[in-house]
Parts: sequence; structure tokens; C-alpha cells
Amino acid sequence: MSQSTGEFIALNIAVMTVSDRHDASTDTSGDYLREAATEAGHQVVDHLIVPDNRYRIRATVSRWIASDDVQVVIVNGGTGFNAKNSTPEALLPLFDREIDGFGELFRMVSYEDIGSATLQSRAVAGMANQTLIFAVPGSTNGCRSAWERIIKEQLDARTRPCHFVSHLKKL
Repeated sequence: MSQSTGEFIALNIAVMTVSDRHDASTDTSGDYLREAATEAGHQVVDHLIVPDNRYRIRATVSRWIASDDVQVVIVNGGTGFNAKNSTPEALLPLFDREIDGFGELFRMVSYEDIGSATLQSRAVAGMANQTLIFAVPGSTNGCRSAWERIIKEQLDARTRPCHFVSHLKKL
């Protein structure tokens, strides 16, 4: 458990749900991430549901990376091992720097819940244009594990010994 000291800094977050079957009325994972980010004190500045198409995912995330208003992007869905899942392929070319430890840590945390099935998780994270990007599974439980056990702390400037806030574009 990391120590927290100092002052909280609210961040601007965009949330994308990658799904061919969900809409606004059934997007429980996106709803969870938006509510959790808001409850933590951040602003959700955009949210979309995008089909599992690497070019549509990439185009939307590219727009957010280029925006002066978005500091963090959280993508849920499309990270499984199914041939249709294309979120990692959409995002990896955009990264200036991959955060290898995120996928490793997510799978470690996930193992406690789903055992060896975590091998099929292709959760990834990276930085692009001083924008932090996380890609997590589309299940609400997967989103909750990622947010509560990893992302929330790393988006809090009070977290010691380190966090990602100091690496993000200034608004």
C-alpha cells in the first residue's frame, strides 16, 4: 500500500467502451469507470462507445491524445484473446512509451479473481503526447480491479513513492 501526502490534483479523463453489443443503456463497465473517476475527484470530459475496430479505436484515442483537454484515457473492452479483440493492436502504435508493468501487475491482480484465465488478458498501458492511456478488460469486475487496485492510486498526486500525474500534460 502506497502512502499519500500532499495535495490532490483533479485530472481530465476520457473513457471509451469498446463493444459491438453494448449501448448507453447496457454499458455497465463504462458507467463504473466514469462514476469511479468522478468519485475520486477527477473530471470525465468525454466518453464514447466504439465498435471493436482497431481503426475506429485508434482514431478516437488519437483525437484525445491531440486534445489539450484530455490527460488520461481509459479504454475498456477489446483486450481479450478472441480474434475480434483489437484494442492492444489499435493502441500500441500510438504509444510514445509503453508501461510494461501495468499489464504485468493487472494480470497478477486478476489472477486472484480468475486464476489462470488471466493469461488471456491483454491489458496494456502507455504514454502518448503526455497523455496516459490504460486499456483494461470490458467486464465490470475487471474494470473495478484495474481502477481500485492500480489506476486510482497512480492518478493521485499524493501517492508515494511515485505516480503518473507529474508526467501528464498541464491544462
